[in-house]
Amino acid sequence: MTENNEPRIGVYLCHCGTNIAGSLSINGVMEYAKTLPYVAHVDEYQYMCSTPGQKKIEDDIKEYGLTGIVVAACTPRLHEPTFRTATKEGGLNPFRFEMANIREQNSWVHMHGMWDEATDKAKDQVRMAVAKTALLEDLIPKSVPVEPAAMVVGAGVGGIQAALDLASAGIKTYLVERSPTVGGRMSQLDKTFPTLDCSQCILTPKMVDVGRHPNIELLTYHEVENVEGYIGNFDVTLRKKARGVLSPAEGQAIGVDGCNGCGDCTSVCPVIKPNPFEFGMAPRKAIYIYHAQVMPLVYTIDFDACVKCGLCVDICGTKKAIDLEMKDEFPVYKVGTVILATGFELIPIEEKKEWGYKRYENVIHGLEFERLICASGPTGGHLVRPSDGATPKRVGFVLCAGSRDNAPGVGKPYCSRFCCMYSLKHAHQIIEKIEGAEAYIFYMDIRSFGKLYEEFYYRIQSEGTKFIRGRVSNILEDPKTKNLHVFTEDTLLGRPVDVEVDMVVLAAAAKPTDGADVTRKKFGVSASQDGWMLEAHPKLNPCGTTTAGVFLAGVCQAPKDIPDTVAQAGGAASAASIPIHCGEVELEPYFAICLQDICAGCGMCINLCPYSALALVTKDGRFVMEVTEAKCKGCGTCGGFCPGGAIKMQHFTTPQIIAQIDAYLLGGE
Repeated sequence: MTENNEPRIGVYLCHCGTNIAGSLSINGVMEYAKTLPYVAHVDEYQYMCSTPGQKKIEDDIKEYGLTGIVVAACTPRLHEPTFRTATKEGGLNPFRFEMANIREQNSWVHMHGMWDEATDKAKDQVRMAVAKTALLEDLIPKSVPVEPAAMVVGAGVGGIQAALDLASAGIKTYLVERSPTVGGRMSQLDKTFPTLDCSQCILTPKMVDVGRHPNIELLTYHEVENVEGYIGNFDVTLRKKARGVLSPAEGQAIGVDGCNGCGDCTSVCPVIKPNPFEFGMAPRKAIYIYHAQVMPLVYTIDFDACVKCGLCVDICGTKKAIDLEMKDEFPVYKVGTVILATGFELIPIEEKKEWGYKRYENVIHGLEFERLICASGPTGGHLVRPSDGATPKRVGFVLCAGSRDNAPGVGKPYCSRFCCMYSLKHAHQIIEKIEGAEAYIFYMDIRSFGKLYEEFYYRIQSEGTKFIRGRVSNILEDPKTKNLHVFTEDTLLGRPVDVEVDMVVLAAAAKPTDGADVTRKKFGVSASQDGWMLEAHPKLNPCGTTTAGVFLAGVCQAPKDIPDTVAQAGGAASAASIPIHCGEVELEPYFAICLQDICAGCGMCINLCPYSALALVTKDGRFVMEVTEAKCKGCGTCGGFCPGGAIKMQHFTTPQIIAQIDAYLLGGE
C-alpha cells in the first residue's frame, strides 16, 4: 500500500490475437477501466503472457507505485502463475493479483453479433476484479517436508513403468496391485499392434525388473483401504489380503522356506474353479497361480473355494509355506506422492442383447479372443469355436461394440481408441494362422491414429480382410450349425446385408475398473462425466490431479494404447519425483483460517469438508476448530456454512466477495 493506504491498481487487457479483441472492444474496456476507483494505470498488449507483456507489469509497478494488479485475459488455469510471477518480479506480493477471464467466460461464448454485449460484460468483469483487488492482502505460502517415498497403485504396464522410473531415480517405491500378480491387461494379450511383437516378450522383462529392483517393494494382493494426509505426507492404509501362502521373504522372517513356486500343492488340490485370467475358458485349483509367468511366483489360496482339506499343507512339507488360518492385515505406508494406474475393464457387453454375448456360445469379446489365439492360452494358440471346438473359417469382428453409443444402457459415448487397431490385428492373426480363413470387419469408422497405424490398416486391407461399413443391428444364431448371422447396413452400398460367420468377436467398450471409483475418492481425485479419473488440465497437466501429490498414469485417466500409457507413466513418474527430490513443497496460502476467539466449537463444519482438513481440538478448556493447512484446498465450504462467521477464507474473504457482488449489482456506484 501507499503511505496513505490508498490502493493503486494497474489494469491490463490482453488481445489474445483475435480470441478476445475479435469479439469485444479492447479500447472501450480500457477507457472504462480508467474511470474506476483506485485504478492508477491502464494498458493493453497483444499477448500479455509474452515476455514484453509481463515486463509492462513489472515496470509499471515500480513507475506508478501500484499496490494491486488486474489482468483481463484468459482463464487463470492457464496463466495465473505467469502473472503472479510478474507481479512478484515487480516487487509486490504475488497474491495482490487478480485475473478477469474475458476469453472463456466472454469472448468465446459471444463471438457472433454480440460486440456491444460482450464489451459491456467485460466492463463488468474488470469492475468486479478491481473491487476485489482493492481489498487483497499479502499472503505468505507455507512449505511442508516431503516423505522420500512414492506409491504406485495398479501394476499393469503403466504402473510397472511408473514404478521403474521412480525407483531408477533413487526413490523408494511401493507398487500396489490388487491381484496376485503384476502385468495387468497387457499380460493377457498375444501380440501388440502395429509391430506384432509378442506381448509377454515385451512385458515379462519389466515384470521381472519390478520384482528385483532394490528400490521397489512389490505389494501384490493388496488394496487401498484408507488414505489420510496430504502432499508430502500421505498415510496410506492397505488391506493385505490373506494369501494363505508365505512368500520366501515372509517365510525367512519366521524361520521357514516359504513358497518356491514348485506347484506341488496345486497337483493335490481337489477343488477346481474357472480361471478368471482365462475368462473361465480354462480351470484352476483353489490354490493357484494365474499363468506360468506370474510375478511374484507365489501361489495364492482362494479361501472362498478352499475346503481346507490340508492336502496342500501335507505336500508342502518342510517348506511350511501354507497357512490356512492366515487373516487380512492392514499395514500403513507413509509416502510423499502417489500415482494411480488402475487400468480398465470391458463393459458388460452381454447387456447389449442384440449381439448375443453369453446367449450364443460363438460370440466372444476381444480379450477372450486374445486368450484363445495366444500360445499360452487355454487352447495352446489354436483358435477354436467354443460351441464345438472346430476351427472357424469365417470370423466377424464387430467394432464399436458399446463405444460411441449414446443409447440408454451400458453403452459409452466415447471412443475406446484401441479397439479398431486390435481388431485389425485379430483379422491379421486369423488370416495368418488359419489357411483359407475369411475375416469380416463391421465398422463405423476406422481410427488408426498412431505411428505406423495407418500403414498397418492398409496392410490388413491388402491381406484380404473384408470391411463392411455399418453398425451391426442384430446377431442371430442358426440352432443347427451354431453359425451366426450378422445383420447390418452397408452404408457404402446403401443396402442391408446378412453375413453368415462361424464366430463373432465383439470389440467391447472400455470402462474404469470396478473399485476405481472408490479408490479415487479415497485420494480425493475427481472423475469426468464418463467416469474416468479427471486430470488437472487436459493439455497442460494431463498427469496431475486437483489433489496435490496425486498423479495419473494409463487408461484410468482415459482410453489409450500401450505406447501412450507408457509415455504417460513416464510423465507421471517425473512429476511425482519432483516434490521428493526437492525435499519440501510450497503450498498456496488459499487455506481457511479459524478465528478461534469467536469459534463456538460446534463442529458442524467438520463433516462438510471434502478434504478432511478440519478437526476439533481443545484450547483453553474449550473446543475450537483447527485447519490442517496442507490438506485444505480453499474450497470455501466450511466458511460459507459457519453460523458464527468464524472461518476466514484467505484470498476469498467475505469483504472481498461482497465487494465483487456490489460492484456487479450497483454498477460501481
